[in-house]
Amino acid sequence: MRKSISIRDVKSCPIQYVLAINDTLNVFSGKWKMPIIGTLLFNKKRFTEIQRNIPNITPRMLSKELKDLEVNGIVTRTVYDSIPVTVEYELTDSAQQLADVVDKMLEWGMQHRAKSLAR
Repeated sequence: MRKSISIRDVKSCPIQYVLAINDTLNVFSGKWKMPIIGTLLFNKKRFTEIQRNIPNITPRMLSKELKDLEVNGIVTRTVYDSIPVTVEYELTDSAQQLADVVDKMLEWGMQHRAKSLAR
């Protein structure tokens, strides 16, 4: 059985701290992953619903990013045996825990934007 590492352990070791940050960024890096996650935080959606919620994302890029998020355990893809076939995407339980992180990012982004525009 693997010993779990606590945040305190990671913070006390700069190398582990940086590795943990890199692991996180590897899963969420890129222009489109966080907007996709933000869209799916509210509920599961079909491909075209996600695309409508994210301006300027191409179908090809959305497909690629959804596959990456699925491989990394962030998104699940459910195919329903209907005519036509229906496919829905939703966040995994693990990814649902990102709601607080996304809220903090949103809060920081709004404050930063306001300060930047005030200059």
